[in-house]
Amino acid sequence: MKKTALVTGGLRGIGLGISQALAEEGYNLATNGVRAEEDVREAMDGLRERGAEVIYCRGDVGDAQARHHVLEQVRSHFGQLNLLVNNAGVAPRQRKDLLEAEEADYAWLMDINLTGPHFLMQAAAKWMIEQRKDDPDCPCCLVNVGSISASVISVNRGEYCISKAGMAMSTQLFACRLGEYGIPVFEIQPGLTASDMTETVKDKYDALIASGICVQPRWGTPADCGKAVAMLSRGDLPYSSGQVIMIDGGLTRPRL
Repeated sequence: MKKTALVTGGLRGIGLGISQALAEEGYNLATNGVRAEEDVREAMDGLRERGAEVIYCRGDVGDAQARHHVLEQVRSHFGQLNLLVNNAGVAPRQRKDLLEAEEADYAWLMDINLTGPHFLMQAAAKWMIEQRKDDPDCPCCLVNVGSISASVISVNRGEYCISKAGMAMSTQLFACRLGEYGIPVFEIQPGLTASDMTETVKDKYDALIASGICVQPRWGTPADCGKAVAMLSRGDLPYSSGQVIMIDGGLTRPRL
């Protein structure tokens, strides 16, 4: 029986790169997003061409009822969940200096980037525990897509940095809590990755990459992230729950 993965934000940018890699690994896919289904049909068809059965679970991960509905769609259609990839996230509505940022914008971003993923992990973990009680060999795994912004400071998008730092702690908490059930929890932290989220700052980061900010002098790609998640989904790191994989081209390596 093919394994099932739920990838939030799984039809654009990094999420699509991850979905493509998982389709090639033999997963069936429940993909999540907020766009209308007709707007994601091309991406879904591309995943089907890679051999996956694909459904679209539309819903805002920042909304508790929407999260519940997404999981119920997965349960109804596939009857199982082997992998959750918490990828959905947003950039700040406005890049504002820390002294000027607005509370409403902070709350909106935190719901989507941190509160939603945290409680989606909680719900998915409970389901996975049930599965492993019924079948101790049932493969289950949780992967969070964080960011180097968990530790690399940007004072003009403080709420984003805080959300990713919170996600990093959430990863560690769930890794410790789920160890007794044999459910590993991992995180990837992408650096400068070419996607629609970074398109507005492309010129800025083109210049930084050219000046040597990264050890590997190029943009990261969604495929780079996809390959890392595929590795984790295969169980290639069986004794490393809680591990954080940096997909940043060496940007965060201290250098003199």
